[in-house]
Amino acid sequence: MIKMSGTSGSVLKRKGSEVWFVTPDQTVYEAIERMADKAVGALLVISDGKLVGIISERDYARKVILKGRSSRTTLVKEIMTSPVIFVTPDRAVDECMHIMTINRIRHLPIVENAKVLGVVSIGDLVKWVVSEQEETIEHLQNYISAKYPT
Repeated sequence: MIKMSGTSGSVLKRKGSEVWFVTPDQTVYEAIERMADKAVGALLVISDGKLVGIISERDYARKVILKGRSSRTTLVKEIMTSPVIFVTPDRAVDECMHIMTINRIRHLPIVENAKVLGVVSIGDLVKWVVSEQEETIEHLQNYISAKYPT
């Protein structure tokens, strides 16, 4: 396999580091509403500035809908995934993809010194890899056609 360059921090820099979150004591309904409003599939759960969990559409489907619970009375802390799998900004893109694949997750928080810097999705990482491969192809085409700077 080709080793990819780039880190989770560089992906975050490109995509932006806005973090959407809820608190553990908010209702699942409020969380789903926020996900819909922000067009995201997961939210971090933050309490007193600390990352304590993550809630995804999958959590909602499996732990609320399938169990016949009410999203208006169920609290985020009752269904959130905790502890959260996260990486530091220096983690390589291919390592992040591996972590996400083996843990079957689609969102990976980037944390440094207990501070959340942002979240990358599997889509963000795939976009990064594709753009890096396009750049490599362009360099190779230029090299082959002798347009490469000497």
